[in-house]
Amino acid sequence: MIAEIGAFAAVLALMLSLAQGVIGLAASSRDSRAEAAAAIAQSAAAMTLLAFLCLIALFVRSDFTVATVAANSHVDKPLIYKIAGAWGNHEGSMLLWCLVSALFGAIYASTRGKQSLGLWSRTVGVQGLVTAGALVYTLFLSNPFARLDPAPMQGAGLNPLLQDPALAAHPPMLYLGYVGMSIPFSLAIAALIEGKADQAWARALRPWTLLAWTCLTLGIALGSYWAYYELGWGGWWFWDPVENASFMPWLVAAALVHSAIVTERRGSLASWTILLSIIGFGLALLGTFLVRSGVLTSVHAFAVDPQRGIAVLVLLALAMGAGFGLYAWRAPRLAQPSGFAAISRESMLVWNNFGLAVAAGVVLIGTLYPLLVEAAGGGLISVGPPFFNLTVAPLLAALFLLLPLGPMLTWRIGDVRPAFVRLAPAAALALLTLIVALATTGWRAVPAIGLAIGVWLMAGGLVYLWTRVQRGDGPPMAKLAVLPLAVWSMTIAHIGAGVLTIGAVTETGFRSEQAVALAPGQGVQFAGRRITLLEVGERDGANYTATRASFRVDHSTGAQRVSAERRIYPTAPAPTTEVGILSGLDGDLYIALGEPVRNGGGAWAVRLYHNPLVHFIFAGALMMALGGALSLVALARRRRGAA
Repeated sequence: MIAEIGAFAAVLALMLSLAQGVIGLAASSRDSRAEAAAAIAQSAAAMTLLAFLCLIALFVRSDFTVATVAANSHVDKPLIYKIAGAWGNHEGSMLLWCLVSALFGAIYASTRGKQSLGLWSRTVGVQGLVTAGALVYTLFLSNPFARLDPAPMQGAGLNPLLQDPALAAHPPMLYLGYVGMSIPFSLAIAALIEGKADQAWARALRPWTLLAWTCLTLGIALGSYWAYYELGWGGWWFWDPVENASFMPWLVAAALVHSAIVTERRGSLASWTILLSIIGFGLALLGTFLVRSGVLTSVHAFAVDPQRGIAVLVLLALAMGAGFGLYAWRAPRLAQPSGFAAISRESMLVWNNFGLAVAAGVVLIGTLYPLLVEAAGGGLISVGPPFFNLTVAPLLAALFLLLPLGPMLTWRIGDVRPAFVRLAPAAALALLTLIVALATTGWRAVPAIGLAIGVWLMAGGLVYLWTRVQRGDGPPMAKLAVLPLAVWSMTIAHIGAGVLTIGAVTETGFRSEQAVALAPGQGVQFAGRRITLLEVGERDGANYTATRASFRVDHSTGAQRVSAERRIYPTAPAPTTEVGILSGLDGDLYIALGEPVRNGGGAWAVRLYHNPLVHFIFAGALMMALGGALSLVALARRRRGAA
């Protein structure tokens, strides 16, 4: 009965979303139908939420008469993973997509503010059509409520790799970012229909763009951290196509965040901001296609059904065809305000946008090229880390060099000399870092330059904070406490980018690894430590059995113990790895337990990694997300003050 209620609620949500789309688009500035579209949007969100709650209830109850539950759950699975199983599969994740789209549409419909009635209603209408498209796909090609007869007794179980706390939060957070790009898309289409993209429009756009970018940042960071400690290969990013599928909309969203600032403050770059909004949502849909089409083989991929992939491709073609077609027709009619000088804060933001957009384009080419070659009959090829490290990394490095300069310039017309004078301490510190890094690393230029850029970003952020403190009279600490939240948000995000850069460069350039065979009682010297295998034993977990190896790590600071495991789940005979990690000021010691060595006298294969400053990567990502969250709070306060 719960499944039927959920399916009925999803059908009602589809009908309501279609009505929301038609009525919202048909409403005019003098038409009360706009209010009706907003009410329908809230009803559609309520029905979608009911459908999703029904799916969660089916997983919690282990109702294996539902095919999705039978394929992705098990009676012995812990409760948290039964709940997470609702979105840890293709069908459930698509219903989650529909839910986020409907909820965002309802929230937008209830927060009109000072937007014109026409723009507001048409945005609500476009968002309704976006939700309807996702619901059509879900109900007809990925129905999470389809019954199964006969029903199994226990269920197949969720992929063991996905039974992890980080993976319980990773998909919802990533979906908040992916689907969050639908509101900027809807606003862009509505602006093109209205023929007006002014500062009020950009003011409505900014919080949604910030929300999407912040959630994408957290989602990518969670996924990277999960891959780091769960997959057992010691890395945090491999330029996997599905990783790239989330990185591309993140880059475009970052560009859109900065472009929307120019449009709101100066009324400039409106056409470019609209184009970024369309491209960002298109890349989010492309990511959905890559994950669900079966064209990729990845631990991140949910489905291997080409028919579903083609359907997503059709939705992508419809959305992008409508978006780009409308843009080509209507964008030239948008008002073009006065320009700005070549040296100004606007120009720095333009260069910022250029670098991010080009980087996204390069990642797109590197991700799709192997697929296009294979489709054309050219065989299987691989585009991996060497390509992206040689192309994307220099682009981002050039972008980061300009990043501290922008906040030092004034709007419209800037003077670069005072900005350089204020940034001189940051430049000196970066130069000193470069010299020291070159001297201590055997003149390895690439990591030395990367470290210098990271220091430049961090020091530049602190210099900007100091310049703001110097304004006005009073004690510096008192002025620091009353700085606008927007200043703090930008500073923290930019410093976070520097912290992440230092971590990524150090971990990539100076990591060490070693594969050894150890029997209990044997040890090995590695990364300035003595690592000894103490014992290997068996243990039972909640829904798995594990082989656990205990190690003693002797270091100059003392001795510590750490364990690593290989787990076997009854529903998935392939073992999974639970690594042992010891974190210190210099980074992580990372131990992965392998197979027993044949004829090895009780020895086990063990892979050791030392990942210097790897925690800087995740700390930097969290700082960037915190900067985005603080900026959202600042925007909310400003709007309340203006109300």
